[in-house]
Amino acid sequence: MLLPDANTVDRLLRHYRTQERSVLARPCDLSVRRRFEDTAYTLCVLMGERTAHEAVRAAERYVAQVPPAPTEALGGLAGS
Repeated sequence: MLLPDANTVDRLLRHYRTQERSVLARPCDLSVRRRFEDTAYTLCVLMGERTAHEAVRAAERYVAQVPPAPTEALGGLAGS
């Protein structure tokens, strides 16, 4: 089974939490909600879970157990 890059999961999880706060601050803003839902969907796919709640929990567990690789070891591919 292929495992996702821990740095990518961590970055996406932080992005999800930031967007979650934005949705809570502006619940009627459809563009904010749409971006949040897109991020939640990506997290679900990446973590192989069916709901955003399950994906977030899986991502948190995964990031906690897998130390992120140093970005210089990736040969400049981080963020690509």
